[in-house]
Amino acid sequence: MPSSSSSPQDGRRLRLVVADDHVLLRQGVVSMLEAEGFDVVGQAADAEELVRKVGAHRPDVAVTDIRMPPTNTDDGLRAAVAIRRAHPDVGVLVLSQYIEADYALELIGGDARGVGYLLKDRISDIEEFADAIRRVACGGSVLDPEVVRWMLGRRHETSALSELTPREHEVLGLLAQGFSNAGVAGRLVVSQRSVEKHVTSIMAKLGLPSEPEAHRRVLAVLAYLEDESAGTVRAGA
Repeated sequence: MPSSSSSPQDGRRLRLVVADDHVLLRQGVVSMLEAEGFDVVGQAADAEELVRKVGAHRPDVAVTDIRMPPTNTDDGLRAAVAIRRAHPDVGVLVLSQYIEADYALELIGGDARGVGYLLKDRISDIEEFADAIRRVACGGSVLDPEVVRWMLGRRHETSALSELTPREHEVLGLLAQGFSNAGVAGRLVVSQRSVEKHVTSIMAKLGLPSEPEAHRRVLAVLAYLEDESAGTVRAGA
């Protein structure tokens, strides 16, 4: 029986545009998502078609591979960034064959709301994949756990992140994946009050300003990603 894929705002089914240049893979993904109760209103085989279909159908979420025609490099990512700028009400979920942290950073830009970045392997777990789409549709952010772990493992000792405790790193990693305080508490099997204390400590150690809670969470994730990007530049200098 399909899982509930309704928008919490109006009770309708979530509408998707799915893009991948491999027709069999795309059709397989579409079939799985429709079986989960999503309404796939458009399909695209290249980045330009994806942008057109999103403009025509205004879906809740656009799901796309990074490497797409016409150049088969990062055209899908470029299309996702363009969609975010032109249609900020449309969520974007980007799929990648490899861990590419710079792409995740570019996709997020200055606002992590309504953005997802997953490795393609996640497609095989339809429940996890569908949950990621729902979270993005509702304005949440989803970062692949492998991407988060890779970034955490490459942190520099001179970074502000090096001041975080191991548990605070775990909490930040889960925040980067879009979990709420309650969700983090459930994953770590601790009290929500304990998570709140960790979040407060993280914000203080990262030197984030006093902002609304949702905004501070985005800033925490961005500080984390931007530090990794800067570290990569320093290493290559």
